[in-house]
Amino acid sequence: MFMTKDEIVAAFDPNAPASAHAGLFGLPFTSAHADIIIVPVPWEATVSFGSGASRAPEAVLEASAQVDLHHPDFPDAWKCGWYLDAFPDDMASCAARAQVLAQNVIACMHNSGNCKPGSELVRSIEEINRLCARMNAWVYERCAYWKKQGKKVGLLGGDHSIPLGCLQLHAEQYDGFGVLHVDAHHDLRAAYEGFTYSHASIFYNALETLPALSKVVQVGIRDYCRSEHDYAREHRSRIDVFYDRDMRRRLYRGETWQTLCREIIHCLPRYVHVSIDIDGLDPALCPNTGTPVPGGLAFEELMFLLNELHEAGRCLIGFDLCEVAPGTDGWDANTGARVLFHLCSLASGR
Repeated sequence: MFMTKDEIVAAFDPNAPASAHAGLFGLPFTSAHADIIIVPVPWEATVSFGSGASRAPEAVLEASAQVDLHHPDFPDAWKCGWYLDAFPDDMASCAARAQVLAQNVIACMHNSGNCKPGSELVRSIEEINRLCARMNAWVYERCAYWKKQGKKVGLLGGDHSIPLGCLQLHAEQYDGFGVLHVDAHHDLRAAYEGFTYSHASIFYNALETLPALSKVVQVGIRDYCRSEHDYAREHRSRIDVFYDRDMRRRLYRGETWQTLCREIIHCLPRYVHVSIDIDGLDPALCPNTGTPVPGGLAFEELMFLLNELHEAGRCLIGFDLCEVAPGTDGWDANTGARVLFHLCSLASGR
């Protein structure tokens, strides 16, 4: 029997343990009833250190069953309906192919340090770039599909290359928008390790190809190369950076986190996409992420920053959570599920 959304909410007990057959966060909603669709993108073709981010959507789904639904800031947010989409088999095959090829390329480059024109290595890089472009196109098309149905869309990676297609869609729908980027890394490298769509190049690619992306505000940055530092300085009209060490110095000298958060948010335009690499947090919260770096935000510092963004009246047009590598103890997935819970609650706005 067909049930309306109100009937589903009325029949659901948010205090009960999650059913084994329930969806994201133990919720009973179908895609038709959900206001927010989470698109999983288990893709990590270009990881350059630790792996495992491709297992994040499945692991976060499992961990989400342990998240209690009463959010202290948005107690009724779950009633909006949240639904985890599916990743198609053909894209999963592309992901597997790209990852195998990339691992071979990275190993060869580290051993020999060169790519001769016309070599098998070069052909592999070209194929990886084609597969990554196909992934970007799928993300664009999937986000567009859901948005045409009136849904808000978030992405669950996968490595941090995955949001480009979503950002391309934003660029078509808004005259100007910004990105709040929480990360340990700038992600401003050009074609890192030969890969055009590397996880280390996401915001270089976005800024170089999307004029509508008027501002990227980076928070928690603490591990970067000289070329990225120089690129950020050269493009300071579109990039604001809040380096982790600089923020800590200000806090240690007596400034408040609220002051810093308001300064961060002041840099952003009205329409904002939130992009979170889990390694922007203290690595004690995500020890298995691909490239952990000492320092970073505490969990509640991130929650407070996101709440300040909401209270400042910025319009959340999308979000992504990337680089959650589950490990063997489930701790990273536990953290990722709670970050995702807050992002969904924030997007629900109630």
